[in-house]
Amino acid sequence: MTKTIDLSKTVYELVQEHPELVDIMRDMGFSSIVNPTMISTVGRVMTIPKGATMRGLDLEMIKARLVKEGYTVI
Repeated sequence: MTKTIDLSKTVYELVQEHPELVDIMRDMGFSSIVNPTMISTVGRVMTIPKGATMRGLDLEMIKARLVKEGYTVI
C-alpha cells in the first residue's frame, strides 16, 4: 500500500492515518506534536504547510523528508 500525505489534510487527520508521522514530524521541528492534547485541538485545524509557516520551517525540506521516509506527497 502506498503511503500518501495530502498536505491539504489537517495534522490530526494525517496522524490518524499514519501514527508514525508523529515521530517524523517531531524530528523535523514540530516539537509540540508529541502532545496528544495539541493533536486533538490545534491539530484539527492545522495543516503541515500552515505549521511550517508558523515555525519558520522550509516546506520543500519537509516534503523531501517525507518522500525519503517513503511517502508520496500531494
